Amino acid sequence: MDSTDTDIKTVTGSGEDGAPDRGTGVLEAPAKPKLKKPPLFKVVLLNDDYTPMEFVIDVLQVFFGMNREKATQIMLAVHTTGRATCGIFTRDIAETKSAQVNQYAQDNEHPLVSIIEAAD
Repeated sequence: MDSTDTDIKTVTGSGEDGAPDRGTGVLEAPAKPKLKKPPLFKVVLLNDDYTPMEFVIDVLQVFFGMNREKATQIMLAVHTTGRATCGIFTRDIAETKSAQVNQYAQDNEHPLVSIIEAAD
């Protein structure tokens, strides 16, 4: 029996008249394994002097599902501080989104770059 199966235990005893009682089935829930949350990673856009602001807004809307207002705020943060976090994801999703952004920028001949970093 593997560790995920549930055991049924039967409890028996004697009745008042000395005859055995019927067994009572008790269902025990399996112990829940303790799961560790996966580490999270930030997708960060880096500023450059050539990518149009409108293209950055488009990237944020398409790849990160932001509305125009939020995308504009992030684009301005990239522009003024040199970098900004676009989202925080598990490693696989962060790597995929970063690769998609970088490929899309390259396909459109823009030097925009995204990277991933461990989230604090």
